[in-house]
Amino acid sequence: MTHHIVIGAGLAGAAAAYSLTARGEDVTVLERHTPANDRGSSHGSARIFRYAYPDRLYTELVVRARELWDDLETKSETELITRTGALDFGDTRHTDLLAKIFEAVGVEYEILDPARAGERWPQFVFDTDVLWHPDAGVIDAETTVTTMLDRAMDTGRARVLTDWTVTEVARRSAGDFRVTSATGEVVEGDRVIVAAGGWLPALLGDLGLPQAFLDALPRFEVRQEQAFHMPYRDAGEDGRPSTPWPTFIHKSGEMFTYGLPGGRDAGYAGQKFAQFNGGKVIGSALDQDGQITEEMRTRMIDYAKKKLPGLIPEPYAETTCLFTNTPNEDFVIDEVDGLVIESACSGHGAKFAPLLGEFAADLATGAGEVPDRFRVGVSAR
Repeated sequence: MTHHIVIGAGLAGAAAAYSLTARGEDVTVLERHTPANDRGSSHGSARIFRYAYPDRLYTELVVRARELWDDLETKSETELITRTGALDFGDTRHTDLLAKIFEAVGVEYEILDPARAGERWPQFVFDTDVLWHPDAGVIDAETTVTTMLDRAMDTGRARVLTDWTVTEVARRSAGDFRVTSATGEVVEGDRVIVAAGGWLPALLGDLGLPQAFLDALPRFEVRQEQAFHMPYRDAGEDGRPSTPWPTFIHKSGEMFTYGLPGGRDAGYAGQKFAQFNGGKVIGSALDQDGQITEEMRTRMIDYAKKKLPGLIPEPYAETTCLFTNTPNEDFVIDEVDGLVIESACSGHGAKFAPLLGEFAADLATGAGEVPDRFRVGVSAR
């Protein structure tokens, strides 16, 4: 039986391990810290699940991913996505294009003018028509990671090694890898999947990748995003709102804001929102400092005052999170000589997690296909 080594225990790595063990494969997961830790991109209880993309491929992939989410929830008897619905609006959000894609793919939606939308969701101020799709929701990322890893380990075919910092991946021969840690520990295997998130840029030179493949990879830009939780104005004694809040994306001019109910992360007492790609650029996850800037705090308070009257514009919790971006925001999922790069990039990978795990497992086992858009090294072969 093939032994696979998965580097990284966030959503992408956990999904790959889950998919591989479901196929009867053996897996060792190597995690620099702990699964879904707060230094990476998969921590906490609040990530957006949505279907709205101005690109039909991604909407179709969300539909496929949802089937896998449903299967995982059923098998684990655990709710991982809370259905809230989602709002898309703003003069550069192109709701007409989103609606056409929904029509073609078969996603339920509704278009409302600003007045009607304001009557239904008075906690927002709308400046354009609004697209509503009710099947969107909020992903509990941390619970998803632990659920997938637990199910992988329950098969008896997986182990997870924590506080294990990879320093080198050496290919000794075809189907024979040796992975070394910072403390000199060694794990050997037949295939390697690298799902290192924001640590990927710093790790690329240590993976023994062919130069042509390295040259074909896009530039990875890591950003330290800043998110803010603000309390609901109509909160009850438990802090929860009397008016249900959906997730939202508001795109107007160059300002791209997203938000969602904050969930367990902040006591269910507020809406979490942020400026997409508003954080500072850092070299890799090694360079993060976890600091919130006063400039961004002021910007988001001003946004709440103008656009979110249902919130008290005073942050009661703040957090940072890493986005690992490619220039076109596409994923990178490709394989060369038995090593798979699984980079669920650009701040929108969480909703695809179980499908990305399938893609990585398909490449590692040679059992399936991955969309060519994600296979950047094709021309390098």
